[in-house]
Amino acid sequence: MTILVTGANGQLGNEMRLIAEGSADKYIFTDVTEQEGVETTFLDITDLNAIRAIVKENNVGAIVNCAAWTNVDAAEAPENHALVEKLNATAPENLAKAMKEVGGWLVQISTDYVFGKEPYNTPCQPDQQGTPTGVYGQTKKLGEEKIIKEFSPLPAPPLGECSRGTEGGQLGHSPKGGEGGGFIIIRTAWLYSEYGKNFCKTMLNLTATKPQLKVVFDQCGTPTYALDLAKAIQTILAKPIQGTYHFSNEGVCSWYDFTQMIARIAGHKDCDIQPCYSSEYPSPVTRPSYSVLDKRSIRETFGIEVPYWVDSLEKCIANIKKQQTNGSN
Repeated sequence: MTILVTGANGQLGNEMRLIAEGSADKYIFTDVTEQEGVETTFLDITDLNAIRAIVKENNVGAIVNCAAWTNVDAAEAPENHALVEKLNATAPENLAKAMKEVGGWLVQISTDYVFGKEPYNTPCQPDQQGTPTGVYGQTKKLGEEKIIKEFSPLPAPPLGECSRGTEGGQLGHSPKGGEGGGFIIIRTAWLYSEYGKNFCKTMLNLTATKPQLKVVFDQCGTPTYALDLAKAIQTILAKPIQGTYHFSNEGVCSWYDFTQMIARIAGHKDCDIQPCYSSEYPSPVTRPSYSVLDKRSIRETFGIEVPYWVDSLEKCIANIKKQQTNGSN
């Protein structure tokens, strides 16, 4: 199968490049930016005709959409609203149209930010009503709804009101996608990687250079190593079953706990890391206070083993140190 990856020069896209090296499938890596040392095909996913052309030319059987507007605070600026919606909602709809036309699969990467307005204290379920607090979460939720509607032979119910079938499908959808292709929506959270800008790399730098840091302790979730997510996507595409799923690493922590563990693994002992409240760092948008994702469905449906977050963090930091030794980013 030929698999097209969008946003290939981001965190998850770069991890998809790694798993592709040992795969029997053919991968095409696309983005709107170049990255030194790797081949990247230009593709603007807001252009439906361009998507159709590359799908037809390469007989693409699946698209993994890693592209999105991810700057949560900047998404709140009124001048950015149209572009954020175009990237996070209209573009996924375009990808869904193109895949449905050829009977292919769309893997859409979504986010825990579709939750957050309501005070949760138990893991968020795949069929739980989304209550985003800001433009980023709202547009990602809208993108999910547009994909479901595109693949649905029936009017799509509101997100969170879909009942799951025995094989992971949603009400009104064939669990295996049917002749018109299928969708797999994967919500993830707190993504980090050896690549690009992310919380792990930022805190590695700050705990090595600052005498003291304050980090919020009243927002809890689970970090996700992008390589683990990439491996999960590869497993899913081997035998896709339509539906909405959750994937992060296992366990629960706050951003404060995450930072403490980063410093401990890296051996950064001289930085005094202190907990603080979110209110001490005003933001244009309220972050989810508890966005732990329930992963039972993805484990049971695909037989995926989900690593503990600390174990994966140790592996990522070890890889970052290797990159630094080799002089790469």
